Amino acid sequence: MKHTNVLLAGATGYLGGFLLKVLIERKNQVVAIVRNPNSLQNDHENYLEIKQAQVTQPETLRDICKGIDTVISTVGITRQKDGLTYMDVDYQANMNLLEEAKKADVKHFVYVSAINGDKHRNLKIFEAKEKFVDALKASGLHYTIVRPNGFFSDMKDFLEMAKSGRVYLFGSGHQKFNPIHGDDLARAILDTLDEGNKELTIGGPDVLSLNEISELALKTLNKPIKIVHLPDWSRKLTVWFLRTFTSVKTYGPIEFFLTLMAEDCIAPCFGTHHLEDFYKEVVQNSIEPK
Repeated sequence: MKHTNVLLAGATGYLGGFLLKVLIERKNQVVAIVRNPNSLQNDHENYLEIKQAQVTQPETLRDICKGIDTVISTVGITRQKDGLTYMDVDYQANMNLLEEAKKADVKHFVYVSAINGDKHRNLKIFEAKEKFVDALKASGLHYTIVRPNGFFSDMKDFLEMAKSGRVYLFGSGHQKFNPIHGDDLARAILDTLDEGNKELTIGGPDVLSLNEISELALKTLNKPIKIVHLPDWSRKLTVWFLRTFTSVKTYGPIEFFLTLMAEDCIAPCFGTHHLEDFYKEVVQNSIEPK
């Protein structure tokens, strides 16, 4: 990837942080959009400019893409706050960025969706993401749509469960997937920046079953292996109950998680980071020094 001027939206998120680090490491000029300028420290003033803007408010984005070659957006919500919906953020906020990119003749727009989003448009979280994917493909800009498997950061949920001494799974637990570390994903995205109009489905180097991930979590915490398998009908009932009696704000992320966890979700393998090492690091960092 040659050096380029990049606008990064979502720089304070899990993946955004790694993208920022690798972009600067590779000597790109980066403009990072943040809502709160104090949320990002600038230790690289030769390469990084931090601009305050709200992607959900188009007036704050005016001319933000001037002089930019590539826009990378990881903007989206998994755990909702501020009363904003998936359509407000995953769709409309990205549309606001896309409009500015088109005005400024940006060459390439990279958007991070999630694995199998095109197959699960019925889920609220994907309905918005895929609506934006359609708009991006029709925009006339060169595009890359990234569809990562689960992030390592999401796998902390298994560690949290394991703290109680047992992990609960729906079904047999044989469902397999290969989550990916943010650093590996950032490098994969930036390695393909010179190629336009492609969809990149990608996962980490290890294909693991839910049982194996649960065992890893319990072992890392030195707990005996106790995995409780709940019948799959209880998963379906949970999804139905949440859709019926709670707001999309509550059920959106759970619906997404429970649907994708019910099937094998294996993406092409990439990277060098292993979940076992990530778990050890998380546990090590959470032990307070005496």
